[in-house]
Amino acid sequence: MRRGEQPPWGVPDGLWQRIEPLLPKPERNPRHPGRKRVPDRQVLCGILFVLHTGIQWEFLPQQLGFGSGVTCWRRREEWNRPGVWQRLHEVLLAELRGAGKLDWSRAVIDSSHVRAAGRGTLASPSMANLPRQEVARSAAGSRLRAGRRPPPDVGSQDLRDRSVSGRGGHVRLDDLRFRVAV
Repeated sequence: MRRGEQPPWGVPDGLWQRIEPLLPKPERNPRHPGRKRVPDRQVLCGILFVLHTGIQWEFLPQQLGFGSGVTCWRRREEWNRPGVWQRLHEVLLAELRGAGKLDWSRAVIDSSHVRAAGRGTLASPSMANLPRQEVARSAAGSRLRAGRRPPPDVGSQDLRDRSVSGRGGHVRLDDLRFRVAV
């Protein structure tokens, strides 16, 4: 990090203005108020610090002012339950899409975002009976089995408006490969 630059875990004011309305407001019990909460912005910086550096939650230094690692972990879970991270992702993507700043020429559909636990609709049932080396060669496209077509091009119509199925249900993607229905 260069002198004068903001660290990657710092949250600029403009970004915080987008995030703050998405966060749930906890209700305090007036009879048993307990300890005051660490401000959400500081906790978010702590979460980003852990994710950026890769340290374990319990080793987050309290001297940084983010609260304890357990506090950051609990708040991350507290925000995860009502879908804060998903809504933030959608808001930022919509904003970037509206500004024309998304480049979809190098898009990748990752199984961590689009679940296809049942191997999806693109998998051939006969692929399960093949040895691993054959499956790897077929997936790489170097040697395709008879009757199989190569995987579709990322920009092709084959990936647009496609239903990907798995045990978790179906995922419907629009022409820009945004998830529109599950």
